[in-house]
Amino acid sequence: MKASQAVINILKDWNINHVYGYPGDSVNNLIEGLRKEKDEIRFIQVRHEEVGALAASAEAKLTGNVGVCLSIGGPGAVHLLNGMYDAREDGAPLVVITGQVSHDLVGTDNFQEVNLERMFDDVAVFNKRVTSGELVQPLLKQAFKEATTHKGVAVLSIPDDVFEETVKEDKLRSTVQSNYRYFPDKEDLKNAAKLLQNAKKPLILAGKGALNAREELEVFAEKIAAPVIVSLRAKGVLPDEHPYNLGNLGQIGTKPSYEAMDETDLLILVGTGFPYRDFLPDDVPAIQIDVDPAKIGKWYPTEVGLIGDSAEILARFNEQLFRTEDRYFLEACQKNMANWWEHMDKIANIEEGKALQGPHVMHELNDFVEDNAILSVDVGNVTSWFAGFFRMTNQDFVVSSWLATMGCGLPGAIAAKLKHPEKQVWAICGDGGFSMGMQDFLTAVKYDLPINIVVFNNEKIGMIKYEQEQMGNIPYQTDLQTMNYAAFAEICGGKGYKVTTKEELRHAYADAATNNKPTIIDVDIQERAPLPGKIEWSQAKSYSKHMWKKLMEGEGNFDMPPLKTVMKRLF
Repeated sequence: MKASQAVINILKDWNINHVYGYPGDSVNNLIEGLRKEKDEIRFIQVRHEEVGALAASAEAKLTGNVGVCLSIGGPGAVHLLNGMYDAREDGAPLVVITGQVSHDLVGTDNFQEVNLERMFDDVAVFNKRVTSGELVQPLLKQAFKEATTHKGVAVLSIPDDVFEETVKEDKLRSTVQSNYRYFPDKEDLKNAAKLLQNAKKPLILAGKGALNAREELEVFAEKIAAPVIVSLRAKGVLPDEHPYNLGNLGQIGTKPSYEAMDETDLLILVGTGFPYRDFLPDDVPAIQIDVDPAKIGKWYPTEVGLIGDSAEILARFNEQLFRTEDRYFLEACQKNMANWWEHMDKIANIEEGKALQGPHVMHELNDFVEDNAILSVDVGNVTSWFAGFFRMTNQDFVVSSWLATMGCGLPGAIAAKLKHPEKQVWAICGDGGFSMGMQDFLTAVKYDLPINIVVFNNEKIGMIKYEQEQMGNIPYQTDLQTMNYAAFAEICGGKGYKVTTKEELRHAYADAATNNKPTIIDVDIQERAPLPGKIEWSQAKSYSKHMWKKLMEGEGNFDMPPLKTVMKRLF
């Protein structure tokens, strides 16, 4: 058989049912093989390779299985890098196949030749160039193994002429996995149990690694009377209005989570690599649970490190620990959180006729998202609005959490709908993030993917504007030109809604939730800073500096608000 068929056989072996990419000269022989197998493996032609890589990364995050993308060498391979780094940073297994100039021309500075091994060296856990047809099978099998084992990016660069070589079928299966697991030492478990039993104000910080331990986490929190704070990627590990949930931490966090972190006498880190040290206690003992030994103590000094699966370790504690009777700290946090929800409801509710803001748009969405829906959230102010004002129940969501790359919302929604066509899928995007890859709305139309995209349109790169202000600077080059994304949706063959009022917003949500077309809801919003749950004095001081600088330099038509108004904005 041809080497291209050997590639396809291995994709089937790994249950890959679609590949994201863009055809071209250095992969055309593989594309021909995919054409012949289109009933079993769909080639999803994106309009930009970056979108293909981001979609494959999002699929891997949602499923835990390997995502696959494909491009030509040279410029196509360069375009893949952003999605590859997104996968690396979020621990998503990704296999990337790129073309290359003919193997007898490699190194001659030929047309579109790029040193792909050097370019991919930083991002990949496995990075090889195939020099003959006989190497295609063993190297591609190894690529899948490495991506799966290390939860990272594996790359094969294959010259197009190699795909045409005749090879013998390799009968060895590539999908066999060894069943192994880590479990903590008995002495470590005993020391952790002592800390748990002696703590008066235990606090859990749960991350992505706790998503497979929802039930165990809930029982554990109840047993030791500990409130739970979640990282962004772990939003939904407990329903947002669960009595033990204090919401997110940090710039997108709640005031109760900040204050609980300030009061705790024992921090329990469950499957998280939360990197923002400023939001963690100064000197509090910590227990850390993580499946990766390298993560123990990496971002916060750990008293006891427990290496293993979160669900198994929490289940062991649930069997052995007595129920804590002193629940004063938990109950105080719960009262604090109840007050927080009241505060957030006041912000989110809007009278008819008033201009919409980010919190209003996100809050209204709660009424229309199904319980098992998937949300793909872009990066920017919308991340803050989502964290604070969308109340997850059993939904799942995907985001670029560590790389935090703008433009991830649409690719994530495309991947979610392809993988779960039976589920409702929403993309939550700012106008800045959406416009970075909006051409691939055409991909959703082409493949008849009824995704709903909400564009928060304030004609600004809002988070960057706020960051510049927070530094004490006058915002510069953060304005975006006017664009009607609803009209764009209609031109592409989808459905578009232009929204300026609450009534129009609810009508658009209701229709989008039931229609069967790719849809853009373009919502005009008034500017609002995505203020964190707790304002530090340094932030207030810098914002005041920005206001004073703007006044002194006479930027635009600026009326200095009274001090009371400034302080109200901040606090």
